[in-house]
Formats: sequence, C-alpha cells, structure tokens
Amino acid sequence: MGVYDKCAVFGIFGNRYAANLTYLGLHALQHRGQESSGIISTDSDQFYSYKGRGLVSEIFTKEIIESLKGNIAIGHNRYSTTGASSLNNVQPFAAHFKNGDIAIAHNGNLINSESTRHQLIEEGAIFHTTSDTENFLHLLAKSQYYDLPEALSAVFSKVKGAYSLVLMTKDSLIGVRDPYGIRPLSLGKLGDSYILSSESCAFDLIGASLIRDIEPGEMLFITTGGLKSYSFANEKPAACIFEYVYFARPDSLLWGKSVYSIRKKMGAILAEESTVDSDIVIPVPDSGIPAALGYAEKSGISFQMGLMRNHYVGRTFIEPSQSIRHFGVKLKLNPIRSVVEGRTVTVVDDSIVRGTTSKKIIKMIKEAGAKKVHMRISSPPFISPCFYGIDTPTRRELIASSHTVEEIRKYITADSLNFLSLEGMLKAAGKKEFCTACFTQNYPIKLESEPAYGTPLPFL
Repeated sequence: MGVYDKCAVFGIFGNRYAANLTYLGLHALQHRGQESSGIISTDSDQFYSYKGRGLVSEIFTKEIIESLKGNIAIGHNRYSTTGASSLNNVQPFAAHFKNGDIAIAHNGNLINSESTRHQLIEEGAIFHTTSDTENFLHLLAKSQYYDLPEALSAVFSKVKGAYSLVLMTKDSLIGVRDPYGIRPLSLGKLGDSYILSSESCAFDLIGASLIRDIEPGEMLFITTGGLKSYSFANEKPAACIFEYVYFARPDSLLWGKSVYSIRKKMGAILAEESTVDSDIVIPVPDSGIPAALGYAEKSGISFQMGLMRNHYVGRTFIEPSQSIRHFGVKLKLNPIRSVVEGRTVTVVDDSIVRGTTSKKIIKMIKEAGAKKVHMRISSPPFISPCFYGIDTPTRRELIASSHTVEEIRKYITADSLNFLSLEGMLKAAGKKEFCTACFTQNYPIKLESEPAYGTPLPFL
C-alpha cells in the first residue's frame, strides 16, 4: 500500500475566523500527527491553501493565517509510516469536481487502496501523491452523478477500510464516517458555527460545545440552510479500541465516554487481575497516568511520579523513524531517583508494541536504584498489525506476535509482567462493538489478501 494517513481532521463552517479556529483545533489535535499540517479555506469565491512540514505552531504564522480567507475551513495533521514525506502528501487535498471545487482531509486507511489505484491509472487517472486519500478525488471525478451526495455515496461504495473525512466545497462542510466507524469524528457548535473534529478536546480549546458523534455510515452536510444527514451504508460498528487505550487525548469524550475514565477503569481492572506486592506504583507518562491511578487506587499501593517526561519531545510511538524512536526514549523520560531508589516498583504503561521502549525504561529505573521492577500493561498483548490507521504496519515489529509473556518479560528485564485481559479491557470500555484486531487478529473488514508478515525479529 501507499502512504498511511492516520491523523487528525478538523473543519468549521460559518465563522469569520475560520482559519484561526482551524489552527487552534489542529493545535489541540497535535498528538494525532506531528509530521505535517495543512489548512484550506474558502470565501465562497475561491480556495486558499497553506501546508507545511513540522508542528502546527511552526508552520502557521499570523500572516499565513490572515491569508487564509473565508468563513469555511478544513485542516489536517498528518504522520506517515511508509512512502514519501513530501509536501505533495500533505493534506488537505483539493480538486475540481463537476460542480466546482472540493477539498478533503482524511483520517484512516483504505485497505483496497492499491487495487483501486491500479484500476484508476489504467482508466487514465494521473496521481500526484502516494496517499490513499487521493483515491477519493479520482473516484469522485469519474462519478456519473452531478448531485454531490449521490456522487459521494457512489465513491464510498467502491472503497474499503477506515475513513473519517471532512470535505469542503465553496458553500458547504461535510463530515463522513465509514460504515464501521473505526476512526472518530465529532460534531460541535460555537455560536452559530458548526465544527467537525477528530476529538472533542479541540472543542474545549476554542470554547465550542460537543453535539454528537458522526454516526458510522453517515454523511452530514452543513450549509447555510442547516444540517442534512444522509446514510450511505448500513452501520456495522467496530470503533477502534486502541483509541481508548492510547491514541486519543484523555480529556476527550470519545463515542460518548470519557477517555480518562476508561483508562482509569482499565488500570483498576488490571489491579484486580494481577496485583503484585510493591512499594509504589508509577506510570509511564503521559498516556500511562490514568491507568496507573486506577491500578494504585484499586491495589492500595502508593501512586508516585517516578518518571519525569520532557514535554518538548514528541510522542515516541508516532515518530516515523525507528532510529529517532529509540533515541527519543532517553530524551523523553528520566527516572526520579529519590522516588524509586531502594524500592520495589510497579510500572504501569498502556501497551507494549515493539518492546524496545519498555526495556529501556526498566533499565533506567533499575539504574536509578530500584530493587525490583514489575511491569503491568493496561491492554492485552499487541499481536496483529493494524490496517485501519495505527502505526503498526508489519507483524514482525510486534514482539507479542512471536513471543510468550514470559519471553517478553525476560527481554524487557522486568521482574514480572502482566497484561490486562481482553475481557477486562472490553469491560472497562463499556460496550462490545469494537475493532480489537490488534489484540485478536479478528479484522472486521476483510483484507484484499493476507499480509506478508515476514520473519519475526530475533528479540531474544
């Protein structure tokens, strides 16, 4: 497949400060992508666009924001796992449709992207990017329908995979979620303006209120005439459970529930399943903090901040380079010797993907004087790659796909290791309609072909 865009999307309709508010929204969603960012706006006459590499605050100056005119805007934060990282791949993308210009920003991943692209090329399409998002525009251009809702419905009938989309014409804003609702997308309101965002934390920053989620299989048009909803497919709910485990910000409300509360419940259930005698419980900050709090409260063991995080360093998991990721562990975390020295420590983290980060963390804590280090993980073993929008492209990178819990424990040098059970995770999340493929290999959308897993890495 091409470039995987697993990112953040934001859009606003009917606000004179559309570009400014989109900038702030993307800033709140920075955790979902740190590689590049872009904004397209419209004043009902033409589109205005600016894109760049890096963080939102580094890309957009006051002068650039002022040049993005109009009262409708959409934005995108991106990170990629494979393919080129050129400006050509930075979203939103724009193109000319039968009835005018249209722009699109995509969070998710199409699993039939490669075959669709080959077919479109054979039919004469010329691609300008390596992103699967461009497929939407080519399919739209080939549509026989002039009515945009009909044309989009026809496009969505030809794509398979995860997609939460914000689209913009010169007089409308459109929000779409795939029939499985794998990636999130919420509707909010600020005064008379409507907003679409990957997460509700962006609403909080700009003072907007959360209205509801865009439903699986729903296409919502926002115009001066109000809201109009279309159902283009029967919903088959399979929301990504890893959004609750790690990806979403803890201050977001996701699918009607507090991310923070669910992570704390995961930690409490983890304590019920596998409490170990320790002097203190410490989290791997920041994503491990809620689970560690829940674990400490349930187990009755003192919660301490034994690791200090440098907040000026990006999230290790979503950095595109493996070499940068490895260096980033020490750059990002440092143990507090006075907290861990001479003590038996239980470390709580949200997940183990490759195992290299956990190994470095335990080594640092032991070097700071801890007597023993027990590791507790508030999700099940990560055994399968995600093809719907999370950075785990191959099975050979996943230590749990080829090693037992005891083998992983030895590799990371923990004195003990336990994972939250699948049942415990689903109990904490509070409903059953989730995609758990990364933990179970049960993919809700059938792949075009079985992935080439390759040879497991020789971790041990």
